[in-house]
Amino acid sequence: MHSVYFTSAQKQRLVELNYAGTEPESGFETPEARDAAYRRLSAELVKKNRELLAKALYHGEKSTVALVAERLESWLGEMGFAEVSTPHIITAQCLDKMSITESHPLRKQVFWLDGGRCLRPMLAPGLYTLMRDLHKALNKPVRIYEIGTCFRKEQRGAGHLNEFIMLNLVEYASVKQGEQQNRLRELASLAMSAAGVEGTEIIAETSDVYGETLDIIRQGTELASGATGPHALDAAWGVFETWVGLGIGIERVAMAVSGHSGVGRLGRSTAYLNGARIN
Repeated sequence: MHSVYFTSAQKQRLVELNYAGTEPESGFETPEARDAAYRRLSAELVKKNRELLAKALYHGEKSTVALVAERLESWLGEMGFAEVSTPHIITAQCLDKMSITESHPLRKQVFWLDGGRCLRPMLAPGLYTLMRDLHKALNKPVRIYEIGTCFRKEQRGAGHLNEFIMLNLVEYASVKQGEQQNRLRELASLAMSAAGVEGTEIIAETSDVYGETLDIIRQGTELASGATGPHALDAAWGVFETWVGLGIGIERVAMAVSGHSGVGRLGRSTAYLNGARIN
């Protein structure tokens, strides 16, 4: 059994270059053999990164994040959903109405601008307000979606970003009581198909905000999460009709589509461009 393996620095560099393989289980015979293998792998990966960068810069290739968003927005248009845009800055009262009070764990993840305003950690407050007011104005079912940036002080990891893109869709006053869960499952399945993601499963989970949710999971990573109403949060927003809502993490879906090992290389960055390491 050989006992020479890639160093921590070599492993980190290979990960940065999007190396998907592993070193031999038996290791290498000598440090020289290991270093030669590292140089060969890193050279191959650098070449591949340069090719990917050139495609993005000179051949008009869209980023995977943009493609995923485009696919989902096209599908939503076909389904009759209208796009809306709500403010990035929300009030502390909005968080309170979402049950994210001073004692709630998510409150510590909020980026505060001052004592009463913050960068939104989710799209729900704006959508709650719009679906209520649009229904009052038109007295008809409301189908809307928003795609926008959210901000949270997340732990570092393959599936987390401090600044990430969400797509939230909601159907309000259009689904009969008792049919919300079936509709949510249908929308979840259609959304993943539209995005080009395969091999997902829908699992009942528990959320810090919504309580019981239906989450779309792929290889252990949550890509989307859905909830339905009437819900305990509704009264605070003056919402009294049935609703079905689904929130989709765009970078996570792009990670599933592209096969990358983490969302960091697909999010807003000065180190990566569409998954390719710049340095």
